[in-house]
Amino acid sequence: MKSIAKPVVIFALLILSLAAVGQGLKKDISVHDPVMIKQDSVYYIFCTGNGIAVWSSVDMLNWKREKPVFAEAPKWAVDTIAGFKGYIWAPDVSYHNGQYYLYYSVSVFGKNTSAIGVATNKTLHPDSPGFKWVDHGLVIRSHPGKTNWNAIDPNLITDDKGTPYLAFGSFWDGIKMVKLDADRLTFAEDIAGISTIASRKKDASSGAANAIEAPFIFKKSGYFYLFASVDYCCKGPESNYKMIVGRAKNIKGPYTDKQGIALIKGGGSLVLQPDSNWYGAGHNAVVSFNGNDYLVFHGYDAHDNGRPKLRILKLTWKKGWPEVFN
Repeated sequence: MKSIAKPVVIFALLILSLAAVGQGLKKDISVHDPVMIKQDSVYYIFCTGNGIAVWSSVDMLNWKREKPVFAEAPKWAVDTIAGFKGYIWAPDVSYHNGQYYLYYSVSVFGKNTSAIGVATNKTLHPDSPGFKWVDHGLVIRSHPGKTNWNAIDPNLITDDKGTPYLAFGSFWDGIKMVKLDADRLTFAEDIAGISTIASRKKDASSGAANAIEAPFIFKKSGYFYLFASVDYCCKGPESNYKMIVGRAKNIKGPYTDKQGIALIKGGGSLVLQPDSNWYGAGHNAVVSFNGNDYLVFHGYDAHDNGRPKLRILKLTWKKGWPEVFN
């Protein structure tokens, strides 16, 4: 029976694989800064790309490229960021009160000439009659020489009372957090005094490059876990991107690592680092499906010239801290 069953299983897998290819599905997809959400039985990935790149899947293995969120560059972004032509960075997706909220970044590489916008949709299914992205434009922006922070890499999180906050930031003064109004479209506090919640600098006077970005906050078991990416992305084989984490009882912090070192003072427990197969790994999201937690991120493939690719790993927890096996 075993000798018969094995070829049957292999043949069935082959048929499924050929069917996937026939439907235009891909397993080894190239993405940057991915975030994932599920509607009904379909998983959706939103990531950096022209108009915001979108992929869909029914199994988190085989992916179909969908049309981008924006067919044309948002006018407010063109008017706000000099030279912007539609390439949008680091989206973040969430669901609230019957709508999907998609925050996104527009920026000049290497500068804090940046802005975060938001669009909403009642459904993520492209074939649904109600499918339509409505852009609400600017949420917050940063200015060279005026703000010592960078309005990029947004992540929406709510506290225990449901109050929305937006974490964001890349380099400069590190990871910031701002309170939003109930509509989630505008900020609800004076941005001149918004707090830093994570930094690579051990003290404010340090002149070292503050290589931290891509915050993602995940609530679990009474804690807020702040994930962030440190060191350098986007350099192919020269990338040394890695992930760190800290946790806090209060959404505003202070976030501390396993040793009790505050993330605002350069702390952060290592989650994932480069190895022989991946030059770097970072800009992650954390999602929960069917009782399991997953780490969603991009890695630079050491066997494919450092090309950025989608990676999804199961996340486990040990003594209140996340663990992942690469």
